[in-house]
Amino acid sequence: MILIDTHVLVWSYVDPYRLLPAAVRERLDGEQLVLSPFVSLELHYLYEVGRLTVSAANVEAELSRKLELDRADPSSAHVCAVAADLDWTRDPFDRLLSAHAVVAGIPLVTKDRVIRRNLPLAWWPD
Repeated sequence: MILIDTHVLVWSYVDPYRLLPAAVRERLDGEQLVLSPFVSLELHYLYEVGRLTVSAANVEAELSRKLELDRADPSSAHVCAVAADLDWTRDPFDRLLSAHAVVAGIPLVTKDRVIRRNLPLAWWPD
């Protein structure tokens, strides 16, 4: 079971064969994928500010079928308590998603170097 970050989800929607390394695609194909509610929130935000041209609901609906995404929703109080201690980033979505990985005890697939440098559960092929 693995969490996928917002960029990985969007790249999976747009063109996974061009945007994702083969090792990431293999891992996504071989493990149960979990969608965090914080990724959903960030997708909505990106759509609202015009950085996505497709609604979050459409992205999630298509990829839920294509990738067989499960949804994970740990206690928001627990996630927020852990996120408050992640002072290595100022990005609230990075904090929440990283904290979600910690609370759930599952890897997070992310290209984000700051997250990978600070979160032992973060993974991206080198």
